[in-house]
Amino acid sequence: MVALGLLACGASPAQQSPHEGHSRTGPVPLEILQRPVTLRTGIGEFHEKVSTRSPEAQSFYDQGLAYVHSYVWIEAVRSFHQALRLDPDLAMAYLGLTDAFIGLQDVGTARATLERAKALEKGMNERERAWLSIREGELQFAEDKPNGYVAYRKSINDALKANPNDPWLWIQRGLADEASPFTHGQAGGVDALAFYRTALALAPGNLAAHHYCAHAYENMGRSKDAFEESALYARMAPAIPHAHHMHGHALMRTGRTEEAIAEFLKTKELEENYYRSEKIPARYDWHHAHNLTLLAMSYQSLGQMKSAEALFHEAFSSPAYTDFLEYNRKCWPEFLLSRRRYQESLAAARELAQSQWPLARLAGHTLAGQALLGAGSVAEAKEELTLAERETERLPARAVAALPYPTTLRTDILLQEKNTAEGEPLAMDVAKSVLAMPGPDAWMAALFELESMAQSARKAGDWDLAGFLAQQMILHNLNYAGGHFAYGLAAEHAGKSSEARQAFATAEKLWGKADRDLPELEQIHKQLAALR
Repeated sequence: MVALGLLACGASPAQQSPHEGHSRTGPVPLEILQRPVTLRTGIGEFHEKVSTRSPEAQSFYDQGLAYVHSYVWIEAVRSFHQALRLDPDLAMAYLGLTDAFIGLQDVGTARATLERAKALEKGMNERERAWLSIREGELQFAEDKPNGYVAYRKSINDALKANPNDPWLWIQRGLADEASPFTHGQAGGVDALAFYRTALALAPGNLAAHHYCAHAYENMGRSKDAFEESALYARMAPAIPHAHHMHGHALMRTGRTEEAIAEFLKTKELEENYYRSEKIPARYDWHHAHNLTLLAMSYQSLGQMKSAEALFHEAFSSPAYTDFLEYNRKCWPEFLLSRRRYQESLAAARELAQSQWPLARLAGHTLAGQALLGAGSVAEAKEELTLAERETERLPARAVAALPYPTTLRTDILLQEKNTAEGEPLAMDVAKSVLAMPGPDAWMAALFELESMAQSARKAGDWDLAGFLAQQMILHNLNYAGGHFAYGLAAEHAGKSSEARQAFATAEKLWGKADRDLPELEQIHKQLAALR
């Protein structure tokens, strides 16, 4: 696809479209990314003074900045392009494009925009040259170049020595504390938090710092602080879908699931209104499937399986343009597996196993094996395990160690074959691993992973392991009915009638708004009647 020029033909290299001459267009069509845009409200107040004589260009630059720091990559790109239409020499807008294209994981175009900025270096002031150095280091980090991360950190530290009172530099220093340039504030911890708090001390109303503090608190398990920061973020940027989504995270973690659902639904409404008004297909917005998945998980946790099913299927049907988005499509076959719909789960898992990315293929083969095992095909399940293990060879060892795949399938096979001596330690290792994963998706997904493992343990007749896993579910989230239900089954099998009755009664109460025909509820009613 040939890029559309920002300006008329014959412009200087610095004034040409950052895409011109590049055949790689990234995940989003250039026709969308280069559409004109207007100034928006409700996205938060952002300002960073840049070298331009055009107040309008400054306003569109600030708008691009606001969108970058809320992960609205498409609108960030459009806003920076609009600033360049008004001031073709605005080098900082090209650096803004570099940041936004890193967010889109379009590293090739990010490199092109950085080169455009470098062509305008003579017109930059000292502070802007420091940002040029920072973006180049960040891009080298994204390109996985030798010493790229070191150069990135050094450029920020050098800039901070020259200007220690610049809050934007402290925010960037917090972002640089993460292990990837693509996480952009989502993976920060205690060290990153200190840098964001420093930025807020210098600029108390800086919305970017509040947003990233919310993520850091969430990753650290400080739910109350995450709740307060995310609530502030949503109030300050009411038109930003991610702001409501973030607050949904925090509500979910504090057991206020119905309120979390309301925020996820608000996110969905904002996104779908945007897609209609701007005529942009949802598949180009990475955030949409992510929000659908957490909304579905919230419904699932309440036992509202019909609502969950529709959303999981919609998310699975959304085309993915990165390995992580493709990997997350696993939630649909996982859900089908949890409902014992083995043939449907197998079909979805095998589709995932055809992915271009090894991470998704690993999940696909593992889930296909579990579906086959559930249907009684042990030999075929072992074949899928072999295929899954081959995919681990294509992934970094650190990534494989943190994932439940393919160990969950290996564990299930061992338990099915009554090899508890090997199967139980593996199951406990997986439980420890999934419970340690940071982030709201992983926090919620851990419940369902443990629930699946407990189901497998019961099916294999390993009731001690099933009871242990149920206890881990309850410790992880006391408000999840499925944990109490699983513990009730294990307690009843162990002859602990009083504990079983209490666990079933708790599960019945927590599933008070579940689907009326939820099989687990029907089983609880029978169990309670028998125990009485």
